[in-house]
Amino acid sequence: MKPTTNFSLFDLKKVQPIQGWEDFWGEGKAFLKTASAAYAQHKKAFTTVILYNIIVMAIEKFVMTALMCEGKLPNNHTMKDLVEAMDEAFPCAMSGIREGLLNLDQYQEICDVDTFNITGPAMEEIPVMLDLASRLRDLVEQQLLVP
Repeated sequence: MKPTTNFSLFDLKKVQPIQGWEDFWGEGKAFLKTASAAYAQHKKAFTTVILYNIIVMAIEKFVMTALMCEGKLPNNHTMKDLVEAMDEAFPCAMSGIREGLLNLDQYQEICDVDTFNITGPAMEEIPVMLDLASRLRDLVEQQLLVP
């Protein structure tokens, strides 16, 4: 009779976080804080394109934090690539914000140097983007972050 064990082979594989995830976490929070304050204070220097870019940088940093904690990296850094990497690493975790994040790719298509396109969102769209970034921050902090 073979001895039984109380663990699977997956239990033997320990996730090794990628160094530097703490920096990404801090940078993401700083980007979100900057965008939130600039929007709340109606700072004229912060156009919708600038706010969008700061918010997207916060989102990218939060995704990178979560993935790095799992020892993973995305294939690329479009929002689609980031969401797909999160879906693979954390199935169902992104269900409440997935579509909103994917919609952020519509404002910038900058991968092809010859055909890049930048469209600024309306100022009314910025609070939705800030909310998405805040929800992702909370998700990473509460459910995914290495203690």
